[in-house]
Amino acid sequence: GQSARMTAMDNASKNASEMIDKLTLTFNRTRQAVITKELIEIISG
Repeated sequence: GQSARMTAMDNASKNASEMIDKLTLTFNRTRQAVITKELIEIISG
């Protein structure tokens, strides 16, 4: 019925949010690593 579909939708959007959070974390870490590497290369010239 209606409530089962609502529950499924809630779970889906919750899962999507968690996935986006994880991706954002990964992206930020990767970007930070790249920036750090570039800085080190610039400094050690």
